[in-house]
Amino acid sequence: MGSILPTSCKRWNVYTYRKIFSIHLGRRFSLWSMKKDPDLESVLSRNRRWIVNNQIKNVILRCPDQAVPIDFLQKKSKSLDLQGKVLNWLKKYPCCFEVYRKDDEYFCRLTKQMKFLVEEEESVKDSQEPVFVERLAKLLMMSTNQRLNVVKINELKRNFGFPDDYLLRIVPKYSDMFRVVSYGGKRSAMEIELTSWNQNFAVSSIEKLAQKEGHDPCFSCSLPSTWIKSLERFQEFNSTPYISPYTELKGLVADSNEMIKRTVALVHELLSLTLWKKASIVKLGHFRREFCLPEKLNVLLLKHPGIFYVSNKYQIYTVLLREAYSGSELVEKDPLVIVKEKFGDLMQDGLHEYNRRHCAMNLEKRRNKGFVPVKVSEVDDEGGNLGGILDAEERKRFYKVLFDDHS
Repeated sequence: MGSILPTSCKRWNVYTYRKIFSIHLGRRFSLWSMKKDPDLESVLSRNRRWIVNNQIKNVILRCPDQAVPIDFLQKKSKSLDLQGKVLNWLKKYPCCFEVYRKDDEYFCRLTKQMKFLVEEEESVKDSQEPVFVERLAKLLMMSTNQRLNVVKINELKRNFGFPDDYLLRIVPKYSDMFRVVSYGGKRSAMEIELTSWNQNFAVSSIEKLAQKEGHDPCFSCSLPSTWIKSLERFQEFNSTPYISPYTELKGLVADSNEMIKRTVALVHELLSLTLWKKASIVKLGHFRREFCLPEKLNVLLLKHPGIFYVSNKYQIYTVLLREAYSGSELVEKDPLVIVKEKFGDLMQDGLHEYNRRHCAMNLEKRRNKGFVPVKVSEVDDEGGNLGGILDAEERKRFYKVLFDDHS
């Protein structure tokens, strides 16, 4: 049966559907158009275990006597992103957490190694206070009105390494530079305002490097020589004078080449102030008004692959500073990053210890069940080579018993 719709209506529908499809495809393309870099993708890999254990550590530190009931942690399991029993999770990290029983109730506290790391982290934060002051001042100096919303800063405070109590530890102590204001009258409208301009701080990382090496400020490109067209576009972009993100916006026209140059310089400077030289594009977008960022920030960043690496790993749109990495390693590590990596190493040591203990226990179960005995040394931490002792079917059953609780 033929269609009863008028021809004009058919054309309108086809045109409309094409337009909607092209917009949708364009959006998807704009998010995926950057060639994947395996090293930088690995940098963006979230260590869920580290995040969970860091949250548990913070809960313990806030508790009286720095000991927390296991039942309390179990009730907070959803907010901690913990699945299953908390007690089983904690036992996997004996180097980090000590579980003990008191009055028929299980408690958890930090091990001596963890306490040493916490003390080291606090010591680093104390020594880094002048750095935090400079970072906060730089953020305010780049903003249009030299003030930023506290709620928005809190979303990125860990990116910049700010301590959780920076509003109490730093801002009041440096009242000659900062003050807390609330022009809206609401708590959510609370802002930190810069009270004095420090010209020594108004020097970007690019300008510092140029001064050190004795040349004019310019962006560096971290692309392979095979990216011919991207390199040509970068050279054209880099041929015009560098515009510092600390310069005033007066005289700069929206969407002009000069304004784009300043925006790229501003995002570059923001990333250079972070611990891991990366940030969520969505969270950066929350400062669109304060930093005069374009509405489609990801589109701008994708146009400069020599400077930025954009990824949507885990469906989280993230921008990373290419020049800050050599392979998957930071070229220069902030002292706080070094401490946090020590925490990760300690956590991994505890997991290996748990694996060995768990492996030995399950091997004993196998012997008691009458299975062929296997030496513990013949099984590595990841359940590796069994030296050809077992055939495929036997090995399959062995692993099922060995790692039945090993999720």
